[in-house]
Formats: sequence, structure tokens, C-alpha cells
Amino acid sequence: MKTRESCLICQIVGNKVPSYKVYEDDLILAVVDVNGANPGHCFVIPKNHYPIIEQVPDQELANLFSVANKISSAIFENLKVQGTNIFVANGIPAGQTVAHFMVNVIPRKENDGVNLQWKTKQLTEEEMSTVELKLKEQIQNVGVLDYLRYPLHLLRNVIFFIVI
Repeated sequence: MKTRESCLICQIVGNKVPSYKVYEDDLILAVVDVNGANPGHCFVIPKNHYPIIEQVPDQELANLFSVANKISSAIFENLKVQGTNIFVANGIPAGQTVAHFMVNVIPRKENDGVNLQWKTKQLTEEEMSTVELKLKEQIQNVGVLDYLRYPLHLLRNVIFFIVI
């Protein structure tokens, strides 16, 4: 399991910091956030250390959101809320305060004072088209060069295997 000694979340996973666990399996932990936006605010975390969503393997990410869904259902049924926000702050400019990926599940009631609203920004048709094209191109290429993440000796074996 990848961990970082200086990471608060890794310390929670390693039971070095007390927490209120609501779910745990081999790869995932969910705890009540002691500094939550509302009572019952939980965060769902991979036990392995991944600072941002792009580093979390796809299957592990799918499992994290599946657990978040279960927690959201439990919050609805047991805390009598009117809604939940399933929220990810990915990177410092997005509000991420700890360098460990997490999915927040925030219980919501009308007029609870939690504000996740933003001012809309109007783009021109040309700006929208430019953004659309850039994203489409990048999305199609995501994962294409994943082999570059492997050590060179493994890459040689892959190339050798392909050639034969």
C-alpha cells in the first residue's frame, strides 16, 4: 500500500489519527469528517496514497464512487436530509486542502448555509468550440501513452514481446 508519512489521510488510514469509520474494505475507507460542512459529512478515500483523481486507477475510482453512493443512501435514510452533494476538490485551486484524493459526501437540508454556488461565465461560440475541440482531442488520447509510466526494462520486454 502506497502511503506518505506526512499525509494526514494516510495517518487516518494507518490508525495513527483517530477517526469515526463508517465503511472499510481492503482498498477504501470512509470516515465522518470532524470538520464537516454538516452533521454526517463523510469523506471516502483510497487507502493507497493518490494526491489527485488522475492518479487513481479506474477500477479503484469506480469503487470509491460506489461507496460514496452507498453512504449517500445511508445519509438520506438515517439522517433525514433533503439532499447530498457528492463533491471532489481536485487540486489546490479547486479547494483541495490535503494532498490525498477524496470524495466528499455532504448531507444537505434547505437553508443549511453550505454554499456550493458559483457565478456563471458566458463564453462566446468560438470559445466554446475551442474548448470542445481541445477536450475531445485530449480525452481521445488519455491512456494511449500509459506504457511510458513503466520502467524502461519492462517497456523493452513489452516491445520485444510485440515484435515476436
